Amino acid sequence: MNKTILEFIQKASIKGEKLLAILLDPDKTSIEKLAEITSKIEKLKANFIFVGGSFVENDVTDLFVETLKKHTKLPVILFPGDFSQLTNHADALLFLSLLSGRNPEYLIEQQIKSVPFLKNSTLEIIPTGYILIDGGTKSSVLKVSDTKPISQENVELAVATAIAGMYKGKQLIYLEAGSGAKVPVNSRLISAVKKHIAIPLIVGGGIKTKEQLNKAYKNGADLVVVGTAFENNNTFKF
Repeated sequence: MNKTILEFIQKASIKGEKLLAILLDPDKTSIEKLAEITSKIEKLKANFIFVGGSFVENDVTDLFVETLKKHTKLPVILFPGDFSQLTNHADALLFLSLLSGRNPEYLIEQQIKSVPFLKNSTLEIIPTGYILIDGGTKSSVLKVSDTKPISQENVELAVATAIAGMYKGKQLIYLEAGSGAKVPVNSRLISAVKKHIAIPLIVGGGIKTKEQLNKAYKNGADLVVVGTAFENNNTFKF
């Protein structure tokens, strides 16, 4: 991948090419099994591996990603729950702002705490607007961030939040139903957000079947992220 990861995603979005990322949580994934796991990810023809979690202990991410990179050439993108989950062994970082919440810790404080590391980092930093949508369960993100998700029915608020993120200079918008969501982000909401933004759209959380994956793509998702379904059955095929 000669172009930057962001450029790759942007170009795919313009062409209508759909992308897939598998999310690995270092807190739930055995380092000893990474060779086997990455082989299964590559068979799914995923474009990226996302790495992150809400409760990952300090320094675990660094070793996890270093080991992961020994077993795959797929780009590894950090999807951190905390500034301590940063490592230069990855290729890029989703520099997240939790736009759907009003907790300053996840709007700007965590980002400021990451600056001493990022100033000297080799990571490609991708500004990303992160919007939590109610997936029918209290996800770990909600517990950690102490914020409320946007209702699946409140399409107007989700759209306005996404547009505000774009106006603030975010390069990606990420609609997330949360880890282990009972239901994924619904089609109407995905479609409405996609219609009103001019940047690529990521959708994740609660996607467990090929039908749900294709539905997200059909309604405007440029990149779909699958985590729990892969964790529970990493031979799962889309």
